[in-house]
Amino acid sequence: MIELARQYGRYGYRRIAALLRDAGWQVNDKRVERLWRREGLKVPIKQPKKSRLWLNDGSCVRLRPEYRDHVWSYDFVHCRTDDGKVFRTLNILDEFSRECLTIRVRRRLNSTDVIDAFVDFHPEVSRIGG
Repeated sequence: MIELARQYGRYGYRRIAALLRDAGWQVNDKRVERLWRREGLKVPIKQPKKSRLWLNDGSCVRLRPEYRDHVWSYDFVHCRTDDGKVFRTLNILDEFSRECLTIRVRRRLNSTDVIDAFVDFHPEVSRIGG
């Protein structure tokens, strides 16, 4: 039982009891639980998830666009060509006018490509990043 608990760290006593029964042991869950507690075995607690950017009630704080170039949004679209190769597009939109400001198409897009797309379209963006 201890060896199985060491091998399968996230398994509890019920799953270990099932593994013991599969291995040919005649044990029930109550006996395995009693031995589990006597040996001081515990299932480690899960790590908490990272905190989210939105509020607890599920709402998200969003700026409502009031004029042109006030709020922009960007999105990635992934697709494949006929030969199976992946390409991605970066779409930058003006939320007020719903106009697509630019589309970048590349096989790979990283963070510097995103920043370059914003800077190329609007030079004042380079001051925001630091």
